[in-house]
Amino acid sequence: MNLPPLEVDYLIIGSGAVGMAFADVIFHETKSSILIVDKHHGPGGHWNDAYPFVRLHQPSAYYGVNSRKLGGDSKDPHHLNLGMCERATSAEIVSYYENIMQVFLASDRVQYFPMNEVDVSNPKNYSFKSLMTGAQRQVLVRKKVVDTTYLNTAVPSTHPPQYAIGSGVHCMPLNDLPRVKRPPSGYVVIGAGKTGIDACLWLLENQIPPDKICWVMPRDSWFQNRANVQPGEEFFMQTYGAFAAQMQAIAQAESIPDLFVKLEASDQMLRLDKTVQPSMYHGAVVSHGELHALRQIKNIVRMGRVKSIDVTQMVLEHGTMPMDAERLVVDCSASAVQLRPIVPVFEGNRITPQFVRAFQPTFSAALIAHVEAHYDDDATKNQLCAVIPLPDKPVDWLSLLGVTMANRYRWSKDERLSQWIVQSRLDAFTAMAKNVKPTETQKLMVLQRYSENAKLAVGKIQKLLLA
Repeated sequence: MNLPPLEVDYLIIGSGAVGMAFADVIFHETKSSILIVDKHHGPGGHWNDAYPFVRLHQPSAYYGVNSRKLGGDSKDPHHLNLGMCERATSAEIVSYYENIMQVFLASDRVQYFPMNEVDVSNPKNYSFKSLMTGAQRQVLVRKKVVDTTYLNTAVPSTHPPQYAIGSGVHCMPLNDLPRVKRPPSGYVVIGAGKTGIDACLWLLENQIPPDKICWVMPRDSWFQNRANVQPGEEFFMQTYGAFAAQMQAIAQAESIPDLFVKLEASDQMLRLDKTVQPSMYHGAVVSHGELHALRQIKNIVRMGRVKSIDVTQMVLEHGTMPMDAERLVVDCSASAVQLRPIVPVFEGNRITPQFVRAFQPTFSAALIAHVEAHYDDDATKNQLCAVIPLPDKPVDWLSLLGVTMANRYRWSKDERLSQWIVQSRLDAFTAMAKNVKPTETQKLMVLQRYSENAKLAVGKIQKLLLA
């Protein structure tokens, strides 16, 4: 069954965090019509598929859409993150996006089609099809198609393991862990990323003895210190002190290994085991309390990626480990964000949102939407929205920081864009610095230290990368 065609200004593919942040700015800053199409049953993207005990890894204050705050101003009461800013649960995030969508739909400018899939094979003739009925509908797009699925966020519940699983092996995604009905002989957590961390912390919080947990860690990782990314005036000295320390570490570093020695010494970067040199950096954010808890787990398998599992053994890239039929395997191996080649954000009638500030997907999407709404040519837009490369190895931290700093410099030279950033709810730090009073001498000293070291760091980044 084919339905009458629709005609809109913007077709947004995906109602996840990026799609909603982009739509919010277009909705509030223009009079354009918007069509949002998503394969999920409701807005929120991968949060609809996430495990029930997941939380944001960063504070709620700089997540969501620009027009409405996520959460309140409460502090985390949990002992592992005591006193830090609240981090929303998956249920809170899904509810938040449902409310935002209702605001959109109350107007006559936004249409939303959940449980539908867009066909982008013909860029001159877009259509979408219902996953429930198969009904297809053509779309005439007057302005732009916004594909928010390019950096598709993956979670274990929607991406099956890439290793072979033999008969009789009890293996489940992290989502099913709270549904365990009888105690296994032990737990095997596969995955070294933030999902694997969450699995181990949840087991420990639920009184599983550390010696009952085996953590399969293909690569050790560097982590960001959550204490250093706290928004709000009360955290100014710590947050901007951390920025200054990072710039100083770069300015004084003799090599990439020396840089990470300095970053660790100044409490910017953390690692699980100080005797193991990390070979991965994906931007995961943890607290000292979480690392202290995780260090209780002594059975950590560092033999590369898992290739296969049966009831007698697990085969890895660099060895094997014994298994038994009563052990429960918890799969946390899905990569959160796919490492895809960088493409221009603005390209003809197509917009492909990507990171323009490191690890801030919703701010990035909102800024891209603002640039789309207020600037004319693609060359100018792409210059203002240079894409941050996604990291994999520790050295990539320096690469993404270099592009982030270059973007920040370009934004600072554009008065209109600078003003928008200062007023943006999703920017947690720019206004904080702008609002420092002449009488606040300690804050001014921190800002001066940051500025002086940033000038030195700019020239040092390429030297370190090329060394």
